[in-house]
Amino acid sequence: MRARNSRTALLVAVSAVTTLVPVLTPTAASAANDPLRPYLTQKPAWHRCDKSLPASLQCATIKVPLDYRKPGGKKLDLEISRMRTSTKKERRGVLLLNPGGPGGPGVDMPYYMARELPKSVKNTYDLVGFDPRGIGLSSPVGCGLTSGERNWDRPYKAETFDKDVKWARTVAEKCDKKQGDKLRHLTTRNTARDMDVIRAVLGEKKISYLGYSYGTYLGAVYTQLFPKRSDRIVLDSAVDPARIWRGMIQVWAEGAEPAFTRWTEWTAARDATYKLGATPEAVRTTFYDLVARADRKPIDLDGTLLTGDDIRSGLRAMFFGGTRDVAEAVVELKKAADRAPSSTRKPRTPEPVPPSFGRTVPKDNGDAAFWAVVCADTRNWPRDPEQYREDAIKDKATYPLYGDFASSIKPCAFWKKQGSEPATKVDNKVGALILQNEWDSQTPLASGQGLRRVMKGSKMVTVAGGVGHGIYGNKSCADKTATAYLTTGKLPAKDVTCKARPGAEERATPNPLPLPTPPGIPGMADRF
Repeated sequence: MRARNSRTALLVAVSAVTTLVPVLTPTAASAANDPLRPYLTQKPAWHRCDKSLPASLQCATIKVPLDYRKPGGKKLDLEISRMRTSTKKERRGVLLLNPGGPGGPGVDMPYYMARELPKSVKNTYDLVGFDPRGIGLSSPVGCGLTSGERNWDRPYKAETFDKDVKWARTVAEKCDKKQGDKLRHLTTRNTARDMDVIRAVLGEKKISYLGYSYGTYLGAVYTQLFPKRSDRIVLDSAVDPARIWRGMIQVWAEGAEPAFTRWTEWTAARDATYKLGATPEAVRTTFYDLVARADRKPIDLDGTLLTGDDIRSGLRAMFFGGTRDVAEAVVELKKAADRAPSSTRKPRTPEPVPPSFGRTVPKDNGDAAFWAVVCADTRNWPRDPEQYREDAIKDKATYPLYGDFASSIKPCAFWKKQGSEPATKVDNKVGALILQNEWDSQTPLASGQGLRRVMKGSKMVTVAGGVGHGIYGNKSCADKTATAYLTTGKLPAKDVTCKARPGAEERATPNPLPLPTPPGIPGMADRF
């Protein structure tokens, strides 16, 4: 699950099962008259992905149907990659990787994960990545959105709500005009089908999988559609299938309040150091006084003007991370509020775009793909703007840090090409391992618990006191359990809770995993 940037460069950071008739599913690959057979029997033309990456990372482009109900119709390119890391003696198969999103490219995942995964896992599997349909090098979509239109971190205000409704409608209309009927098929359900094509193309009877964030939902949908094709499945930092997708944006606000309370308690106990208040209530007052002050007059932080809304959205994710980091950030903001405004403005750093490997990817590809998936995956987005207004007002009162951001109007209210199928209902007994930090800003603990409830054959490792987004490969106490499962296939007998390393709650350590995560307030990343 990912978040997008705010107006002032603050970043945050995101029905019954219907099955295609058997003749249209990859599970019927052996049938001579299977219309998917041409896709399942492709022979990838492997080549070096890019000169900037090792020659061992090989890429290929395969074809998948735009609409699996019409496999003879339009086709999409699907970029896949692999690193042959397994040994002949220990090889079990391939480990398919996904970094999350929706909107995150993954062809470079094998390269990154080869540096983080234990040798025993690499000996067991070849590492395989892919750019999901519509993303990166896989027939990338774009809506022609301006930088202002790409900003969806919009707090509710009565005086700007009509403008925000217009923005949401404009994004939906631009995407429809640019991509048309293609949008209906850019769903998690179809990406899961693409994964099974990848499995068949690689000659594997089953597939093992490591998915982060949104990738956990993608993996869960795969197990629902293809339970007999699912081997060892690790779902790290989990999305609750019952809450896709509006509910998963709203859970950021719900999870932020206890994270904020935790921070006020920690900071109050260190008032001699930070002087933000000697009680949790006093720290809370200091913070919201600063927000109100910035709303009256934006705070100049090294040439960037920050409103109170910018502070609320920019720090929302940080409250889940290092408590010391947040305390120092608030102290810096207070100092900036007391200083005279700067006479110069720092230029904004251009946002990163997916690696192009010499090919063109639309600048708004991440945003366009995000909206395509979250709007087409489910048909339960409210269509009446007044519903968003009511929810935003109510949720700001209940979750003052971020409730109005999460619940206000989104382009999905006006999305013309809703999904070609209802959302997948995840409810199975497939064995899987779920990993979850207690303090995760993008997929809070409650969402991991939601996935555990519906995947009845799974087991869950909760990292008590764990902060940040993404666990496996980040030197967590959960790594040992995940490695044992991937190499032996043995799940824990019951759900497990382990403790984060001492001091983890104070200072968030850089995450080496290539996941879409929010960096917080601009200008502060190099300080803390």
